[in-house]
Amino acid sequence: MATKKISESVITMTELVLPQHTNQLGNLLGGQLMHWIDICAALCAAKHSQNICVTASVDRIDFHHPIKLGDAVTLVSSVNRVFNTSLEVGVKVYAEKFKEGSKLHSNSAFLTFVSVDSVGKPMIVPPATPETEDEKRRFDEALYRRENRLKDRNK
Repeated sequence: MATKKISESVITMTELVLPQHTNQLGNLLGGQLMHWIDICAALCAAKHSQNICVTASVDRIDFHHPIKLGDAVTLVSSVNRVFNTSLEVGVKVYAEKFKEGSKLHSNSAFLTFVSVDSVGKPMIVPPATPETEDEKRRFDEALYRRENRLKDRNK
């Protein structure tokens, strides 16, 4: 199976925070952001594997700064590493205020997906080849996170 460059599967999504996406303080609901993160990451996993991918786990979602009503939310996802039938995808979230010209890294998340066929049987995923220093770092760190996930699962 041919390897694929990590850069070939990057997905960028942009959403506008509307009133139905916010809480009483005018902040983006965490659940809404989690939904957008899952969609962005799933598209990335599917693009890389050229197959249906289902969410297997979400390691963590860090909330660094609140995202406000009217902000544009840009989500950028990329494959960190492939592990046979599963792959880890990282998502970075940025909040932009166009009027102010500001852009803030507000959130990060790591998700694991499994590539499956039409009846849900896991399928092999093409290996991911990191090229940049950042991709190589994320590639190495993904193995560490996977080892911890497996340890936790076997407790």
